[in-house]
Amino acid sequence: MRIDLAGRTAVVTGSSQGIGLAIATGLAGAGARVVLTGRGQDRLDGAADVLRGTEPDADVLTVACDLATEEGAAELHEAVPATDVLVNNLGVFGSRPPLDITDEEWRAYFDTNVLSAVRLIRLYLPGMTARGWGRVQNIASDSAIVIPAEMIHYGMSKTALLAVSRGFAKEAAGTGVTVNSVIAGPTHTGGVEDFVRELVGGDLPWDEAQRAFMRLHRPQSLIQRLIEPEEIANLVVYLSSPQASATTGAAVRVDGGYIDSIVP
Repeated sequence: MRIDLAGRTAVVTGSSQGIGLAIATGLAGAGARVVLTGRGQDRLDGAADVLRGTEPDADVLTVACDLATEEGAAELHEAVPATDVLVNNLGVFGSRPPLDITDEEWRAYFDTNVLSAVRLIRLYLPGMTARGWGRVQNIASDSAIVIPAEMIHYGMSKTALLAVSRGFAKEAAGTGVTVNSVIAGPTHTGGVEDFVRELVGGDLPWDEAQRAFMRLHRPQSLIQRLIEPEEIANLVVYLSSPQASATTGAAVRVDGGYIDSIVP
C-alpha cells in the first residue's frame, strides 16, 4: 500500500520520544510535515535529529509547550494554527495501589491524558471540517478495557478517551474528517522498561524481565512480548491516510491480541 501524505501537516503530541516519536517518523516517511511537541526544547531538538536521521528529507517543526494546560494548548495553536492530522499521544502512566491514589493524582491523569486531547480537538476540528478533510487519532490503551489493578487511574483516563473519540466522530459526521482511537497494547519504550523493572525487579536480564512481566501482569497477550513503537506507528500512518476514509468512530486495536473483545 502506497500512503502519500505529501502536502499534509501532522501534529503529534508527546513526541520527543517513544511511541510519539515513532508515529512522527512514520508520518514523515509518508511525506507529511510533522510537528513535534513536548515540554523541553532540548529534548525536542534531539528528537528532531533522530527523526531526520531516519528521514533525511523530513520537514520538521518543534513546539515546546505543556499541553496538560490550557496555556500550552493555546501556544501550540498559535504556532500551528491548522493541521490536517492530529495525533493525541501525550500521556502519563505509573503504578499505584488503588486506595493510595489521591484526588490530585486522579485530576492530573485526567488533565494530561484526556483534557489535553479534548482541548486540541476543539481547537483543530473546526478547521478540518471547514476544509472537508482531516484525521484525529487519540492513542488509548488496552488498559481502557482490561483495567489494571495496579493503575486504575491510568485505565480510567484511557477509557475516557474512547468516549471522547466516539463523541467527536459523531460531531464530525459527514464532513470528510475521521476521528478514531488507537488501542495500543503494552509497548516497548524507556518508560515501560522502568515500569517493568518496578513490577518484576531489576535483577533479571531484560529479555527475562519482559517475559516475566507479560506472564505475570499481561497473561492474555497472544504475542507474549512487548509491542515495538514502530508497530503502533504503522497503524497510525494508515489511519491518517486517504485509504482510511471509511474508518471513523472506531477503537482500532494494535494490542498483540491482549483484549478478547470490545463492546461497541
